Amino acid sequence: MSHAPQGDNRNASHRDPFMIRHLSLLGLGTGLLFSVVPAQADGVATPLWSFANVSANYLDWSSGSETRTASNAAKSDFVYLELEGGAGYSWGEFYGFLDFENPGNDRFDEDSGGKDNFRTAAKVTTHLYMGETPFSVYAHVYDFRDYGFEAREQDQILGLGYRHTFDNGLWFKPFLGAARVQSDGFTGMNGFMAGWVAGYDFSVLDQAFSLTQWHEQTFDRDDDYLRQNYIGDKAGEVGTNGALSLW
Repeated sequence: MSHAPQGDNRNASHRDPFMIRHLSLLGLGTGLLFSVVPAQADGVATPLWSFANVSANYLDWSSGSETRTASNAAKSDFVYLELEGGAGYSWGEFYGFLDFENPGNDRFDEDSGGKDNFRTAAKVTTHLYMGETPFSVYAHVYDFRDYGFEAREQDQILGLGYRHTFDNGLWFKPFLGAARVQSDGFTGMNGFMAGWVAGYDFSVLDQAFSLTQWHEQTFDRDDDYLRQNYIGDKAGEVGTNGALSLW
């Protein structure tokens, strides 16, 4: 997502598996993240790249998504504030964000019947490089909380990653990992997740642009988890999540 250097996992999966239109209204500032660690003589603690930003955003669900979810986790457009950043080192890279959804609302929003409750979503991902190879140990933790319904879910992924930069500057980072969920209704292993983050930086009229795409596919999810997340039946075994962005 945007101007961040190669290796950036920006905006990685923090929405439900439905089509969304995401309009960023305001991006404020760039800076250093994870730079508080003192540099060492061998450069291990010195980031090769880093970025940080703060933004105010408006998420507009498609009418189809709102119709399909009317009786199961009903969707409503919302404003959210986001803190986001990442850093890359010779031995690995990190990315993270923290979102405050409906930040001006009470914990439970009476007017919307709870659809516009105050919520938070946070995610941290990392690739720890395996020596000089293009492979990495991949891990991510995604945490979502709805304070009006007192609902929470934390998804934990651990597996293997891969990274490659093509001669034309396109970079591609797929991963595959085992999934575990810890929530107020289900705790345990929950199948697998496969996905990737990819990007391409280019210039038009001396202006810098980036085209980025992230994708996550969950599969073989636990039946108990699927029943908990669907009223009257159970959700599908496969879940799809992702976005294509121009910056």
